[in-house]
Amino acid sequence: MRLDHLSFAAGPDGLASTAQRLGGLLGKEFVDGGVHPRFGTRNMILPLAGETYLEIVEALDHPASDKAPFGQAVKARSALGGGWLGWVVAVKDISVVETRLGRESAHGNRHLPDGSELLWKQIGVNGLIADPQLPFFIEWESPLHMHPSTGADTTFSLACLEIAGDPLRVSEWLGESVEAPLEDVKVEWVAPNGTPGILAAQVQTPHGLVRL
Repeated sequence: MRLDHLSFAAGPDGLASTAQRLGGLLGKEFVDGGVHPRFGTRNMILPLAGETYLEIVEALDHPASDKAPFGQAVKARSALGGGWLGWVVAVKDISVVETRLGRESAHGNRHLPDGSELLWKQIGVNGLIADPQLPFFIEWESPLHMHPSTGADTTFSLACLEIAGDPLRVSEWLGESVEAPLEDVKVEWVAPNGTPGILAAQVQTPHGLVRL
């Protein structure tokens, strides 16, 4: 179990403008990630060191974005002006999580700009919708060389996550200590009685630390 990526919902100005704004703060451009046809969304990504990445995602005008939990989550966050949607933990065997949560994972795919297709399974988005401090889980089915972090400029890395919430609640959801998937990333738990979710991410860049 490890931290895989962070998702940021595009604001009312749209995906490209949000990516340009965040990329400008970081000093690094986000690249086109492609379309998630099952979820009615598309994204732009920024590969980071440590097999992690940032994604900015927006909902498409497509029936899937109303039906799929991920599409619903993106739409809802964008309707609030955009911002951090959630964090995602990669697991080697998602069936373990399926057993613990008592339901099946959903198949995910993304058509990449080069025509190839990225495949995975995911579970727990409804948990994130109900309680945004909770991550959802992903098991990659495509080979490692296709992971969205491939080709990262390793001078860019995730340094710290600021999460409003309760680490005990998150550990319960993960089925193990929250320290496990976050061992390489500092986490600051803040505002335990406030609105739960990611408040900010701190990214180490060649020009210093940038808080998004």
